[in-house]
Amino acid sequence: MVDLALFQPDIPQNTGTILRMGACLGAAVHVIEPAGFPFSEKALRRAGMDYIDHVRIFRHLDWCAFEAWRKEAGRRAVLLTTKAARPYTDLTYLKDDVLILGQESQGVPQRVHDAADERVTIPMHLGMRSLNIAMAAAMVLGESLRQTGASL
Repeated sequence: MVDLALFQPDIPQNTGTILRMGACLGAAVHVIEPAGFPFSEKALRRAGMDYIDHVRIFRHLDWCAFEAWRKEAGRRAVLLTTKAARPYTDLTYLKDDVLILGQESQGVPQRVHDAADERVTIPMHLGMRSLNIAMAAAMVLGESLRQTGASL
């Protein structure tokens, strides 16, 4: 199953939405810390995130820890970025891909871009900067699930 990875998320509501999507669609969610808000089970429950018991959450201390895990697991990194030329619909997804989403406020640093095996973008009208991160995650995860024939 394709996984989602959140690079140092900084908006808790978006993280909650992505965790809920992971629970509903069966995708694990990796949180690459540090987060820009207190990220704990207690905080998520307090925010009404009752889906917490239904999502597989993996926490990684930092980018280096995530990369070590990913390489050992043999997982391909697919970065969603506005700086890519390839539309997300032009990539052939693999069942073991990890879709990486950057910080809402600043995306990802160059070292993350450089480490990605693939980089994809969601085409938008000229002058538009970006979609909400949870919406972008849903679009690309949906396409990857369609292509890989993942079933719930």
